[in-house]
Amino acid sequence: MRIDVLTLFPEMFAGPLEYSIIKRAREAGVVAINLVNFRDWARDKHHTVDDSPFGGGPGMVLKPEPVFETVEAVRATQEVKGPLVYLSPKGERLTQALARELAALPCLTVLCGRYEGLDQRVVDHLVDREVSVGDYVLSGGEPAAIVLLDAVVRLLPGALGDDQSTEEESFSDGLLEYPQYTRPAEFRGWKVPEVLLSGNHEVIRRWRSEMSVEETRKKRPDLLIGPKAEATHE
Repeated sequence: MRIDVLTLFPEMFAGPLEYSIIKRAREAGVVAINLVNFRDWARDKHHTVDDSPFGGGPGMVLKPEPVFETVEAVRATQEVKGPLVYLSPKGERLTQALARELAALPCLTVLCGRYEGLDQRVVDHLVDREVSVGDYVLSGGEPAAIVLLDAVVRLLPGALGDDQSTEEESFSDGLLEYPQYTRPAEFRGWKVPEVLLSGNHEVIRRWRSEMSVEETRKKRPDLLIGPKAEATHE
């Protein structure tokens, strides 16, 4: 998979892209992540990328020219054109289902906003999807893009040592994941549930399924509303 990230601050990605799963996925050729600074396409000698908003108001707005030219230059190098995703608090919520949808694409372009946001003409004529990582405001799109990259890359075949790991996580089937335990079997008087020591895989599977529903009921009951709730009561 190819992912192009358009940002004013490529340096912010140095740490997250050079460790753990994303680093291994890049080294293995599972994903190619390219960081592109759209300030490089600013036309004036000061490389200006923002200006004050028409109609007045606080802050600055990213100009359309450098963003359009950056996107057009990047797309000219893409063998397969993918959607342009803009990280925005106005966007659809990033979910595991959306991460899986994006991970299935051969190519993805991610645009990070700054200041008061983008000139609306960029959103209207370039952006394919707006995505939000939550109902809060960040200083820019870079932290949100890092979250998106991590969520997507770890789902790519070969990114994890065991691809089954992504099938039994929270939200993979609409529920939260069951509790996990490891050695020692007893710690400070707290014991691991006996069922996990039984060696009976079918009993363990049923226990995990029940615990998954219970965890969801306690911590995210909103996930049990609708078809999933009906399925868990059958």
